[in-house]
Amino acid sequence: MHDTSKKRDFSSAMRSSNSCYLSAGVAPDKPVKVGFVLLEHFSMMAFTAAVDALVTTNLVRTAPLFEHIILGVDSRKVLSDLGIEIATNTTLEHFTIEHRGNIDILIVCGGFRCDLNENPQLTETLKAADKLGLTLGGIWNGSVAIAHAGLLDQQRCAAHPDNHAYIREQFPRVEVADTALVITERCVTCAGPVSALEMMLTLIRKQYGGDIVRAIREILSCDQVAESGGKMKLQAGDDPTHPENLRSLMQLMNNNIEEPLTLEELTAHVGVSRRQMERLFQTHLETSPSRYYLELRITHARRLLLQTNETITNVALASGFVSTSHFSNCYKDYFGMSPSAARQKQHS
Repeated sequence: MHDTSKKRDFSSAMRSSNSCYLSAGVAPDKPVKVGFVLLEHFSMMAFTAAVDALVTTNLVRTAPLFEHIILGVDSRKVLSDLGIEIATNTTLEHFTIEHRGNIDILIVCGGFRCDLNENPQLTETLKAADKLGLTLGGIWNGSVAIAHAGLLDQQRCAAHPDNHAYIREQFPRVEVADTALVITERCVTCAGPVSALEMMLTLIRKQYGGDIVRAIREILSCDQVAESGGKMKLQAGDDPTHPENLRSLMQLMNNNIEEPLTLEELTAHVGVSRRQMERLFQTHLETSPSRYYLELRITHARRLLLQTNETITNVALASGFVSTSHFSNCYKDYFGMSPSAARQKQHS
């Protein structure tokens, strides 16, 4: 009889691919709240990259970890660099001290054509936020607004290269970094869309740890094109720094899910011994070959189960399980519910 109290945890190599389908454990007392101040002509791409990181964080956990609000400087609608207006939740004029106290992070989103002159209302808001101990952030040239508030004196900051000369001329006590991202204890700044995503991932890691960031990267960075040959990283664990033998073994497993190869067949194909294969997986993936293979197959099954209308029997067979009962038991061990219950939950 199957032990229903048994619970399996995914190894680190496959945990990220399945994190949004696993129990989140203890939920935080309250989500971290992020406020985005949009300047006129802000970079839509940079802004959405930052927000996407927060939304995806909530997707990979069953309990919401972040909330965000959008602030206009003096208008409830702000024009982006694409000519698309974004509605805001409120304006700085109505963003009172009481509201600021409910915010944990306040980020100013700039863009290529943003006005770099000081806005007194924004300066006052940033100073008040700093006194309350909020983490401040600047995207593109959002760091200029923070500098106007005197909150970057004797500190490094990142900004779009087009604004470096202006910052050095106007704020001699601010050090402009040549890097696209600068993280200090109370302030985070970046130069554009790609670094905006990295900036948010850094903040997420600081709040909730590295596991959740790996899960977010699994979703948002799967189509990252390598410089050599344009090949895309499309599967978990496809790390170019791994030894070639290990990558070959992982690829063989990935290509033979419906009819799994034996460990002896795997070693024969790649030309390594059983001991060498076990050492490769343990050293680089912190798991065994057989466990990795099972988790790869159960992940494949989870995708088919939740994304197709195939019967559970067909899903089991397509994932290399010899019987529906064995598949159901393994699925419940990892995901805490039966395949039928998981499918029902997906459609509820």
